[in-house]
Amino acid sequence: MFSHIMVGSNDIAKSKAFYDATFAAFGGNPAIVDPNGRLIYMHNGGMFLVTPPINGEPATHANGGTIGFAMTPEQADAWHAAGCANGGTACEDPPGVRAGGFGDLYLAYLRDPDGNKLCALHRMG
Repeated sequence: MFSHIMVGSNDIAKSKAFYDATFAAFGGNPAIVDPNGRLIYMHNGGMFLVTPPINGEPATHANGGTIGFAMTPEQADAWHAAGCANGGTACEDPPGVRAGGFGDLYLAYLRDPDGNKLCALHRMG
């Protein structure tokens, strides 16, 4: 369904440090930086991009929006720790199993340096 996800950033260098570290925690590679200064991450057939806003206005995050990444619980813990150590902020409850309408999920949540809400998710059992 999705071809890619792109978020805005007001500080590409901070974003690169954060996303390089968090993506490495689940086997991703550091960003490719295109000629426009956008960060491009490719992993398991997905593409995630970080860009300074093209219109020159400040980047803002979505209220109520969350971007989810599939990974194992061990990868989620490493991802969460890497994010907190590289400019991210823990949000929601600590990483762990939560009961949901679609069964038990292992979840970990972070906000990136620009406030975008991210989720590591693993469907249990």
